[in-house]
Amino acid sequence: MKVNLTINGVASSFEADPDMPLLWLIRDEAKLKGTKFGCGMAQCGACSAHVDGELVRTCSYPVQLAQGKTITTIEGLSANPNHLHPIQQAWLDVQVPQCGYCQSGFMMAAAHLLEENSNPTEEDIKTSITNICRCGTHPRIVEAILLAAKLKSNETTN
Repeated sequence: MKVNLTINGVASSFEADPDMPLLWLIRDEAKLKGTKFGCGMAQCGACSAHVDGELVRTCSYPVQLAQGKTITTIEGLSANPNHLHPIQQAWLDVQVPQCGYCQSGFMMAAAHLLEENSNPTEEDIKTSITNICRCGTHPRIVEAILLAAKLKSNETTN
């Protein structure tokens, strides 16, 4: 099947099995390695990306459903390559990662949360972000999301 979609602002076309998970198109065909394979069952969230603005676990999202859609991966989270997205900046400021493997999925989930709720509470974050970090960086992740909400708010008021 010929799949036409936009990845991080770039119109793209690929030949792919319609049932192939979007994750493999992103990683193997588009050569964007930030989106990770974790569990393959849409449970851990390491593969999270945005499809038409919705948070999707790409390991279980068939390519055929992505036809004509806009995909945003961690590489495209910031529209300006010279300016980090507030989530990315907060992750650096708080020094969230330990091993870092799951972090791109967490950042995509956090960015989606902030689009839905620009001023989340700690409880909102714990309820909304269901990704798994085996290193146990969850307290720093919560701290970073709270900071990112402030950074994002400052961007819109400046």
